Amino acid sequence: MKIVLATRNAGKIAELRRILDGFDIVGLEEFPSIGEVAETGVTFEENALLKAHAVAQGSGLPAVADDSGLCVDVLNGMPGVFSARWAGRHGDDQANLELLLAQVSDVPEDKLTAHFACAAALALPSGEHRVASGTLPGRLIRTPRGTNGFGYDPILVPEGEERTTAEMAPEEKDAISHRGRAFRALAPMVETLLTT
Repeated sequence: MKIVLATRNAGKIAELRRILDGFDIVGLEEFPSIGEVAETGVTFEENALLKAHAVAQGSGLPAVADDSGLCVDVLNGMPGVFSARWAGRHGDDQANLELLLAQVSDVPEDKLTAHFACAAALALPSGEHRVASGTLPGRLIRTPRGTNGFGYDPILVPEGEERTTAEMAPEEKDAISHRGRAFRALAPMVETLLTT
């Protein structure tokens, strides 16, 4: 069964292929007529569903999408769904990271708790859907460390770790990440929905 992952990101496609072993996972590069879907939701689940439904309708195939971000406790869960565009432009990782660090510069170390959150959604062309979520709790550090990963990875140290997620090997991060947890939780739902 072919499933379309609502991204053109080769890394995400490879990760989902590992998690949903046995399914034929393809990315949006196979569907050039499907444009970017505006993330107008106010929750990770809403944005994941917007993308999954749009791609399922556009491709005529089951589609999987996710939305994720960093939620900082002292900032009332922000940047949250605005993580990728926190500094104003979508995907400017360095500016987003610098702005966030400036916003928490006066916050005591013991109050720098945060977590990565992810919602993963499966949508069928019929409109039926399933959603699963995953989190990775941790704490922020003030000086970025590590070159793996992207976004806020260099400043989040997961609970029980001394390294940031940017200092971990990709397989180590996959095993504990919010995205990995969400997609692993979604996998049995995909199996059930597509084989019954």
